[in-house]
Amino acid sequence: MDHKVKILVIRFSSIGDIVLTTPVVRCLKNQLEGEVQIDYITKKAYGFMLENNPHINRVYTIEKSTNEVIKELKDESYDYVIDLHKNLRSRRIIKQLKCLTFSFDKLNYKKWLLTRFKINKLPKIHIVDRYIATAKTLGIENDQKGLDYFIPSKDLVKLSELPDSHQNGFVGFAIGAQHATKCLPEHKIIEICKKLNQPIILLGGPEDIEKAKVIEKSVGEPIFVACGKFNLNQSASLVQQANVLITHDTGLMHIAAALDVKTISVWGNTSPDFGMYPYFVNNTSTFSILENTDINCRPCSKIGFDKCPKKHFKCMEDISVDAIIKEI
Repeated sequence: MDHKVKILVIRFSSIGDIVLTTPVVRCLKNQLEGEVQIDYITKKAYGFMLENNPHINRVYTIEKSTNEVIKELKDESYDYVIDLHKNLRSRRIIKQLKCLTFSFDKLNYKKWLLTRFKINKLPKIHIVDRYIATAKTLGIENDQKGLDYFIPSKDLVKLSELPDSHQNGFVGFAIGAQHATKCLPEHKIIEICKKLNQPIILLGGPEDIEKAKVIEKSVGEPIFVACGKFNLNQSASLVQQANVLITHDTGLMHIAAALDVKTISVWGNTSPDFGMYPYFVNNTSTFSILENTDINCRPCSKIGFDKCPKKHFKCMEDISVDAIIKEI
């Protein structure tokens, strides 16, 4: 009887990063010989994103500690671990499982050089290709099929459930991000929405509701607020049906790429140079990147801040609204 190859993929967070690992899972499943079992471990908050992925056998989730699942993981007797997170938690798992491990190189020193001294030594390749390179010893290569995002049927949003004004097409606008310095200021979003004069759906989580209400009040009827009304899979369903998505450097940007939706990504204090820009491969849609390259303080962080460290926020304030409208 042939041996089943068992592989554990590790990526604990967050939305965008997890979506960006999906080509690795698919390539491992489809390119290794024989029967292949791919399991995945992540934080409980993100497990639902992977449960509908046909390439994954089982999704393990943790709340706080890897001790919550370590016994189950040890019982599986994995052949390989693909560590795409490389932190203290993943090292604990690797130590316990004692099998051949391939770990992702985060290039933290090079990221530090870019954010601290604006010296760019980062490779000019997308992080997806770097993720795949982590497992190249196993013989896998990029199949050029892009990202995966599988929306369960129960979360598909019908256009008939939207206001009449939005049932014949709309612009999606992901107004939030994990950090404020990744987001356009409210007045810029309001100006964009007014100039567009098209049906717009504002997308985001419960934390974006108040911002969305301000925008809705200022812009009026073309706006439908979806923030906090839909879960992530349902928001993905709305993105899938949008004519175009305007987004910051955030998870919905990568979900849009996975769903082949035209994307306009607006960048603040972070930078596409980190290799996490929209990943479109042989897709029918396109993407545009808008960023302010005329200031010497950017990128100031690989993640973001609550406020601009320089207090001027020129990375976002100086981006032309008309340039965004032109892309649409």
